Amino acid sequence: MSTPHNEAKLGDIAKTVIMPGDPLRAKYIAEKFLDSYQLVNQVRNIYAYTGLYKDKKISIMASGMGMPSMGIYSYELFKFYEVENIIRIGSCGAYVPELNLFDIVLSSSIFTESNFALTFHNDDCHIVNANKELNQTIKETANNLDINIIEGNTICSDCFDPYMTQEDFDEFMKRVPKNFHPISAEMEAFALCYNAKLLNKKATCLMTVVDSRFNTQSATFEEREKGLDNMIRLALEANNDES
Repeated sequence: MSTPHNEAKLGDIAKTVIMPGDPLRAKYIAEKFLDSYQLVNQVRNIYAYTGLYKDKKISIMASGMGMPSMGIYSYELFKFYEVENIIRIGSCGAYVPELNLFDIVLSSSIFTESNFALTFHNDDCHIVNANKELNQTIKETANNLDINIIEGNTICSDCFDPYMTQEDFDEFMKRVPKNFHPISAEMEAFALCYNAKLLNKKATCLMTVVDSRFNTQSATFEEREKGLDNMIRLALEANNDES
């Protein structure tokens, strides 16, 4: 079995998938953290690896950037590869001054202006929740590992937020529901969690802060790579698949 975007066979991909955006980050995670891993997809250079982390089967697969790309890969994993859980791991921008570089954020709800749900499923939906059970597992795992995480609401945007002028940003925030109170922003989580809702699966989003609207400091590429390791380890440790 395969799809136009995934050459893996049924059974090649674990029930739990960790999804970074960057294919090279998927490669990095497999090489650094997994045992007995195999490359199971490289169509369009969207790498997917399946291996063992502490004797538990797990897959790492890139999503690409933005909701359309995440929408394709997460839908196919849920629909055709019998995946039950997807944890997106990536970077985000801070929307509150309390967040610092390399803080780890866990999404609770995600708002988007995108018409992803309307186009895909005739559903005028713009807010979707991360899976509470998966979030609880991640929070318990973080506590056991002594890793601090901040849970809150997330904006999922169609554009790279740091390129917005302050005037653009202010106008955008007027359109965010007044009781939503986002603490972070990224570009993929809505499509992932909407697909999970549609297909009765579980999904959530873990992010590391790499820039902020409240200071001029931002992480270099090298700092991002190093700073993401705690988040990666947290996602891997939260895998409950015993297969």
